[in-house]
Amino acid sequence: MFPIKNAVPTRYPPVVTWTLITINRAVFLFQISMNPIAEERFVLTFALVPARYFVASPNSLADYLPFLTNTFMHGGWLHLIVNMWTLWLFGPTVEDRLGNGRYLAFYLICGFCASLAHAVFNASSVVPALGASGAIAGVLGCYMRFFPLASVVVLVPVIFIPFFFEVPAFLYVGLWFALNLLQGTAELFATSEGAGVAWWAHIGGFVVGFVLGPWLRRSEQNYRPYYADEGVLGFDPSGRP
Repeated sequence: MFPIKNAVPTRYPPVVTWTLITINRAVFLFQISMNPIAEERFVLTFALVPARYFVASPNSLADYLPFLTNTFMHGGWLHLIVNMWTLWLFGPTVEDRLGNGRYLAFYLICGFCASLAHAVFNASSVVPALGASGAIAGVLGCYMRFFPLASVVVLVPVIFIPFFFEVPAFLYVGLWFALNLLQGTAELFATSEGAGVAWWAHIGGFVVGFVLGPWLRRSEQNYRPYYADEGVLGFDPSGRP
């Protein structure tokens, strides 16, 4: 299932989400503009290598920057596009409910905790981990916590024929989380290194977003309820059909 539309309306422009997407794109374009040797050095410096923290000993506080900087890096165009599309789809709704400042802090905390979860469950790994998916998993967790019954329009390709369905957020995001949990658990029992997918970063980011989101939500005094005619076309203000 590939998400196409988020049915929950927003009231404020998603300035932070736009900024995060712009930064991610700029970092990726800067990265791929380098020659191979410089790019490898860049990745090794700013991506997360868990063994540096559990096998070796960091020398300074700056050595922990990769727990955040890796969340603004990507391994390829497809990696970048999928992550940024998901952030574009669900980020504005969460930002709208938290407010700009709280949303930025929320996003960075989810990204850091996602990196920490990946490092803990892959303590001996020397493979650089990078990508915004852990932080975005936190956004998904918060979205599902706020709007479990909201509709998400998804694309399901069957051979070459696209089919579109409306599914509740708890089903779409729940299946996504279950798949990550299954893959992450299977990886713990694997005898060889995985393919580089940071399953536990996704899991860690999602759990933190799910738990933390309600604590940062705007008060009802600062965010009035929507009127019945203010929803997205075809859906009510809670995102339901």
